[in-house]
Amino acid sequence: MIIVKKSSMLTAMVFVLVLSGVAQAPPELKAMLDAQIKLLQAVSADPQVVSAVKAHNATPLSADAAAMTNEKWAALSLLDPFVRSVAKAPLSAFLKTKTDDTISEIFVSGSDGGKAGFASKTTYWNHKGMPKHDVPMSGRIFIGAPKMDESTGVAEIQVGLPVMDGGKPIGSIVFGLRVEKLR
Repeated sequence: MIIVKKSSMLTAMVFVLVLSGVAQAPPELKAMLDAQIKLLQAVSADPQVVSAVKAHNATPLSADAAAMTNEKWAALSLLDPFVRSVAKAPLSAFLKTKTDDTISEIFVSGSDGGKAGFASKTTYWNHKGMPKHDVPMSGRIFIGAPKMDESTGVAEIQVGLPVMDGGKPIGSIVFGLRVEKLR
């Protein structure tokens, strides 16, 4: 019991230090994060993800999608027909199979930043102009600072990876990794 309390307390202290910028993640957290990223890269390269992003990029936006703003998206319930249409897409069903105790959220954006699919409704409809989308669109990996996520309600580190086609980034996939599980 004392070991569990000390471990939880250490994790909380590391989380606070990393958030404050006073310390970098300890080597064991970095090693776990690096190992997770290697596993996540397989999901970002999965043919279902790549083909769904290619289809999203090639299909003209529906009137609802073209009119969607982050403010409108935030106001929509899970039962809204537009939200349900994305939630019921084959890519979303696939992404739901990839969440686990470590992965609290997954969402995929096309090159325009709009959602191609998600495991659960995201805080924002469009992530264009945000590093979690823009960095992967440049072909690099984005690793965010630990923070409390609005949509999941858990402390997580977001990792954004490019979705590649023929060596070119065509979209982004973002994973929310639970900080408590990265130790």
